[in-house]
Amino acid sequence: MLTKENTGLIVVDVQGKLARLVHDSETLISNCTKLITGAQILGLPIVVLEQNPEKLGPTVDEVAALFGDVTPIEKFTFNGCESDAFVEAVKAYSVETWLVCGIEAHICVYQTATGLAELGYNVELVSDCVSSRTLDNQHLGITRIIEGGAAVTGLEMCLYELVGDCRASEFKSILQLIR
Repeated sequence: MLTKENTGLIVVDVQGKLARLVHDSETLISNCTKLITGAQILGLPIVVLEQNPEKLGPTVDEVAALFGDVTPIEKFTFNGCESDAFVEAVKAYSVETWLVCGIEAHICVYQTATGLAELGYNVELVSDCVSSRTLDNQHLGITRIIEGGAAVTGLEMCLYELVGDCRASEFKSILQLIR
């Protein structure tokens, strides 16, 4: 089970024109903003990746506006775990499980999730917070991530699992976020 004490969030490459070209991009961006906001309400560590931002552009405004003190980690490899800065950032937090969201499901999300699992982390893919340019590639990415040992969760499922109790101080904020 996810707990606030053992869980963090990784946001993969929700940036530039590509974020507007993926399948059902409006829903993806909306769900990612809810997930990030929920993670902040719950006090989870958040690590953000950007793939070659000079070429692809920065994280989209709706998502970047939520980062506060979080600075995206620039990468050039599709697997974020091949970036020393990313691995150092992940290891800086004492969490066992990383929720993963972003784009593209079959490329950077898949390779980064696989890399995290190889580093010994539990990975939970937030399935309604990932996408690819085509629905087939989105499904392919999710399937391969599952085959690699990751669990799959959803936006509501993970946030309510993390809250755990309707008496928790964060419950009303999460409820309002999801509605």
